[in-house]
Amino acid sequence: MSDSNPKNPSNNPNKPSATETKNVQPTDVSLVCDDPSRHKKQPPKPTSKRSYQLMLVFGLMAAFVLAMGYQTLFGHSTQEAGYLVVKEGESYYGFLPQFQRDVPMFSASLAKLYIKSTVDTPLHAGTYEVPKNASFKQLMDAFKKGQKVDMVSIQIIEGKTAADLYKVIANSDGVVLEVLESNGKPKANFKQLLGIDAFTPEGQFSSNLEGWFTPDTYHYARGVTDKQILTDLYKRQQQALDKAWEKRDSDLPYKTPYDALIMASIIEKETSVASERELVSAVFVNRLNQGMRLQTDPTIIYGMGERYDGNIRRTDINEKTAYNTYQIDGLPPTPIALPSTASIEAAMHPANSDVMYFVATGNGGHKFTKTLAEHNQAVKEYLQVMRDKKNSQ
Repeated sequence: MSDSNPKNPSNNPNKPSATETKNVQPTDVSLVCDDPSRHKKQPPKPTSKRSYQLMLVFGLMAAFVLAMGYQTLFGHSTQEAGYLVVKEGESYYGFLPQFQRDVPMFSASLAKLYIKSTVDTPLHAGTYEVPKNASFKQLMDAFKKGQKVDMVSIQIIEGKTAADLYKVIANSDGVVLEVLESNGKPKANFKQLLGIDAFTPEGQFSSNLEGWFTPDTYHYARGVTDKQILTDLYKRQQQALDKAWEKRDSDLPYKTPYDALIMASIIEKETSVASERELVSAVFVNRLNQGMRLQTDPTIIYGMGERYDGNIRRTDINEKTAYNTYQIDGLPPTPIALPSTASIEAAMHPANSDVMYFVATGNGGHKFTKTLAEHNQAVKEYLQVMRDKKNSQ
């Protein structure tokens, strides 16, 4: 009889032993029963409003600095194409004010920083060719390349005549003569060759181009023609005259801009003191308004031409010529010199004064008076000063 008992658990071959049961590792429930909340997407932490504002401010500041830097280096000036003369002793920094005037957002501080970081040689004197509307960087590049141009310098001083200008041009080495003779005399068809529309008050083509060229110092590339120089100077004077005429004072005794140009030339010859220009203008404007003759010596001298030897005699004052304002009424027929822009402005804006006379003081400048008696006394004082100077020699 068998001794086995199927109901005895200890006799079940499939049941693990107690030892095996002790060796079974516990199961990690998290690996089996995952918590869905663990994988739920967490919302980002909200950025504060202040942080956004700061980011915006810093962004705008960065954009402004970048724009300023761009304008400083690449912003275009208003300068026409031409030649820039650098004098001995000038520095790079000396050109910054022009760009500050011409270029919006131009930063002198950034420009100086650019110069210090990119330029390692001093600025050399000379003449440099500059493109139209050159930017600051283009100007610095021209300086760094050191490309100088062989130039011709033309200098004409305020108060000199057109004949003086012609001689200066004709005697300048490097100028090609097309409308002037080698002695400075205009060629026969001078005005036609120039193509300049200079008009007299009557509307006729002027036979005299006196006054129509702006006196100054000019620089041109070697090989320039006399026609180019004279045309340039004429355009400058025409622009200055037109601009001043548009803004002139009311009740002036001028019928045309040409009348004002004539007056400006007289002012130019009568005084070299800048502060006196408007007073000289007032004297002559007051005289014209009251029907008095101008009685100004420079007009006599101009009318005498080459006959003038440095002295005006009584016979010269009594001689009736087209330019002798002691003998004629009103203005002379043409300007008597090349007036500066400052004298043109003075002709358009005389001082608000009742002065009618002026005479030299003997010590530089003039004394202005309202009556003939005051003028005669001023003349006596002038003569006494001159006698004292002569006796002290």
